[in-house]
Amino acid sequence: MDGAVSNVEICNLAYTGDLEQLKALILSNKSLATKTDQDNRTVLHWSCSAGHKDIVDFLLNLGVPVDPKDDVSWTPLHIAASAGREEIVKVLIGKGAQVNAINQNGCSPLHYAASRNRYEIACMLLENGADPNITDNIHSTPLHRASAKGNIRLVQLLLKHNASTNLQDLEGNTPLHLACDEERAEEAKLLVENGASIYIENKEEKTPLQMAKGGLGLQLRRIIEG
Repeated sequence: MDGAVSNVEICNLAYTGDLEQLKALILSNKSLATKTDQDNRTVLHWSCSAGHKDIVDFLLNLGVPVDPKDDVSWTPLHIAASAGREEIVKVLIGKGAQVNAINQNGCSPLHYAASRNRYEIACMLLENGADPNITDNIHSTPLHRASAKGNIRLVQLLLKHNASTNLQDLEGNTPLHLACDEERAEEAKLLVENGASIYIENKEEKTPLQMAKGGLGLQLRRIIEG
């Protein structure tokens, strides 16, 4: 197939959104609903990737597993959250998808929602039990991601859900270190207002204050001093 994403025909139909042909094939051979391709992805993975809610609904109503993992342990919820498929995220959660599932990198769907600025999706995940302090393989939290990317609404949301401001990644960086390093001034100020320390040292023995550029360090010190 030209432009095919998969070596399995039914997966390509899921990606292109051909519900009628897909339905006919699956109803004639139920095993196709859970068939895996070269990346260990199923029809559900591909329909979530492309945003075809009608196919997702059809598959879930058939009773396919909601949390199959591909060859790098991405679930359909990881894919839908990362791709910004709000309605599909809602449906998957409603069918019991694991909001704290982790992939090969140790990332949860919330990590991707935080780094890609998927506010509504992050809300849904957090309201349904996603851990705001979950750490990936480099000990990075969703708050590290949102702070580094400058996603201020995500930072606000995570803080509202009790995300810890002072957790350190493998390099010793807190979310504030990353915000200062990336010159995310508003995010840095928000973090400090919510208890982030300007004095924690990373592995290079640098504090967020030392990483702050321009007049940001002075602004952060003023917040601390009231």
